Amino acid sequence: MGLTENLENIRTRIAQACARVNRNPKEVKLLAVTKSVDEEMLAKLAQAGVKSFGENRIQQARTRLKLFPDIEWHFIGSLQTNKVRYCKDFTLIHSLDRLNLAEALNRRAQQWNKQVNVLVQVNISGEESKHGVKPSETLSFVKTISEQFPNLNIKGLMGMAPYGSPESTRPYFRTLANLQKQIADETDLQPTVLSMGMSNDFEIAIEEGATLIRVGTALFEGEA
Repeated sequence: MGLTENLENIRTRIAQACARVNRNPKEVKLLAVTKSVDEEMLAKLAQAGVKSFGENRIQQARTRLKLFPDIEWHFIGSLQTNKVRYCKDFTLIHSLDRLNLAEALNRRAQQWNKQVNVLVQVNISGEESKHGVKPSETLSFVKTISEQFPNLNIKGLMGMAPYGSPESTRPYFRTLANLQKQIADETDLQPTVLSMGMSNDFEIAIEEGATLIRVGTALFEGEA
């Protein structure tokens, strides 16, 4: 299948997953993970109606933001503090996971005279290879960010389940959804973005409450 067919298939699967748990498909945003494709493919994606792209690499993202200024760009990779100066034009940063990064982002945001939208990345899998705040420390981390860094706007949480069968990911996504609810219940914040689920497991993530899914492989498989 080509890009158009893949996209139609993904949208159908999103709708079916939503139907199983009585959700509106409009509640779920598809974020195209574009690190592995060229600019020609980005143009095809945009023409097909995909409006949100996610990049893992700052240098590549800087070029693409200029080429596609009408796209909503998200930064989804691990972010080094010395690269924060390049983050002004991202709609959302998915990977806030430590205080020194929050300090760097907040300082730049003040210079830019703007609020920077962020997600707190939670290491729901417990894998050492993955970044993120421990689930048990997430609430206190969120409280610290909201109290100490006024130019950071916490929109919600992001997490990745360990790779496995789709159904095996369910408890990890449920953990993240419960953390989001706890934040809403115990702080003045009202987080609205729950970024979880990728090509392998996005349907389970949607059933557990994801509002944003990050899809790359399932979009581009079969494309030359």
